[in-house]
Amino acid sequence: TPAGCRMWTLAWLGMASLCLGAAWAVPAKERKKAEKPKADLTLYENLDLDNYDLTLDNYGEILDLSNYEELYDYGDLAPKIEVGTLAPRPRDPKILPNLGATAETPKLHLPTTAGRIHPAPIPMQGEWLPSCLLCLCIGTSVYCDDADLEHIPPLPPDTTYLYARFNRIGAVRAGDFTGLKKLKRIDLSSNSISWADVDAFRLLPSLQELLLPENRLTALPELPLSIVRLDARLNRIPSAGLRPEAFRDLKQLQFLHLSDNQLDFIPAPLPESLRSLHLQNNNIQTMHEDTFCDSQDHSQIRRALEDIRLDGNPINLSLFPDAYFCLPRLPTGRFS
Repeated sequence: TPAGCRMWTLAWLGMASLCLGAAWAVPAKERKKAEKPKADLTLYENLDLDNYDLTLDNYGEILDLSNYEELYDYGDLAPKIEVGTLAPRPRDPKILPNLGATAETPKLHLPTTAGRIHPAPIPMQGEWLPSCLLCLCIGTSVYCDDADLEHIPPLPPDTTYLYARFNRIGAVRAGDFTGLKKLKRIDLSSNSISWADVDAFRLLPSLQELLLPENRLTALPELPLSIVRLDARLNRIPSAGLRPEAFRDLKQLQFLHLSDNQLDFIPAPLPESLRSLHLQNNNIQTMHEDTFCDSQDHSQIRRALEDIRLDGNPINLSLFPDAYFCLPRLPTGRFS
């Protein structure tokens, strides 16, 4: 009937309106969430992601690790200690001084002494540095050649060989080699040494070679009994700069080179161990019959002493024919 049709139509419209109302009743936040993925995808579509395609060929270009260490500076994490700063305050509050009573700076009380206080000597350049920072240390050998040194630097206690040539060392002090019981060779050639302490080398029990050529020495220090080779050529040593009988007790001495100095006579007596004596270019004018041989023992033979150089001296060797009978060969020099 017409009335029934109107009833079904009204019922259908009511159901449709309920469905539409439920759809519009969804909160705005949920509608935004439903729409967000679509918006985000739109943004990502505009990004250039080609650089993130990592391969072995472009790995170094994309991730630059050359300055990786600069990103994290761990130096600030290490404890810092300043030399000369005050000691940390004690944690026990009972022993803390009462600093709140006054803001006056506490006075320093210097220790009293009977005499005058002398300032500590200021070390010269290089004295406080280990020699292996100034020089080259290889094994037990120390090489300080041409290092612009003015003093002999502290040496490792096991030093066996020291080479400090072509420097500006002006003096050798008594304590420069203290405690170096293994030191065998000291080479100080071509320096400016004008003075050496009398005990600078005498207390070195293992010293065999002392090389001092091309310096400004006017006197020789005492030598250890272990010395085998002494080279002090090209200095300014007069005969007065040698101790009396300076070489007599050196039973190990084989090479004595004192050429180009200012000697007036041959430094006798000479040890029986001597093999080479170089005295050329001095001021030697005469010699004694016992300079090389014992004039009272004509059976004496000194086979070891076969190298004697006296050339360049104002001496006529032919005037002393009895002075060479024990030698295996005549000295080199002027015989006319």
